[in-house]
Amino acid sequence: MATRRPAAEPQPGSTTLPAVGTLLDRKLVFVTGKGGVGKTSVAAALAQLAASQGRRTLACEVDAKGDLAAAIGAPRSGFEATAAGRDLWLMAMDTEASLREYLKLNLHVPVVTRLGPLARTFDFVADAAPGVKEILSVGKLAWEVRQRHYDLVVADAPASGHVIAHLAAPEVIKELVHVGPIRGQTEWMLDILSDPVRTGVVIVTTPEELPVTETIELAADVANRTPAHLAAVVANRVLPELFNRREEELFDQLGDPGVTAALAAVTGEGTDAVLGAARLIVGLRRRAASQLAELREALPGTPVLYLPEQFGRLDGPALTATLAGFLADELG
Repeated sequence: MATRRPAAEPQPGSTTLPAVGTLLDRKLVFVTGKGGVGKTSVAAALAQLAASQGRRTLACEVDAKGDLAAAIGAPRSGFEATAAGRDLWLMAMDTEASLREYLKLNLHVPVVTRLGPLARTFDFVADAAPGVKEILSVGKLAWEVRQRHYDLVVADAPASGHVIAHLAAPEVIKELVHVGPIRGQTEWMLDILSDPVRTGVVIVTTPEELPVTETIELAADVANRTPAHLAAVVANRVLPELFNRREEELFDQLGDPGVTAALAAVTGEGTDAVLGAARLIVGLRRRAASQLAELREALPGTPVLYLPEQFGRLDGPALTATLAGFLADELG
């Protein structure tokens, strides 16, 4: 079990985090969230936005499913970073390749082929000891930050059910290993992960009850079970406001049966369907606004960025470019 933060450290809802500038001023950003909320699209959009501003950016797909490459519009990448655009590189995490790189760089073991029996031994140890596989993923990302190979590393991190194990891995290993080079490795990783100026977690959610509840719970887990700090919440698929306050008052008056009948007499039989659709959208918008208010109340010191619902059939690079534009507006 990773150690909890001292009570003096910032907790969810705290406003005492040091000023860290804009989200993209950090060096390492983990993007996570409940499955289906658009986590990968937001990670791709953040990486693309950073690259468009001249930041050398590495986008890393931790789960290595290929979705991040598709969102960026680049061929699937392996462990070795490949160019995916101007100032943008893409890689996919591979724990065996990460172990090989660790052995070569830190223990000076000249591993030039597949690890074979050593890899099987590693899998056995990793399955028995918590945090071993996770630290290879987190350690690779932290290493890129330490070596200053990029201005920003954006990790399309595991979904909310698994990201805590990755972020907590260095503390877990530090508790298991008390001396030697491995403990020393965890210490510099913790220095990077615990520094809110360099590292931040972004939680992606949608304005619905279950995703918002899970976001609030995840924010608490990030604060209490990991060394990392929550940098922002991205509320994705926010419905537009159809009416201003005056227009909404007028719209509510249309619910009167006499008014509806009079309109139908003038405009035809389609009036009920149009008004019904509008009422549905207004109702959904009101419920979403209530959920977003709950989110802001639970996390008062956390920036909440809003991305509007994209109607139509946008996906892949087109969706990523659109979201990057909205993120640019939100980040100022």
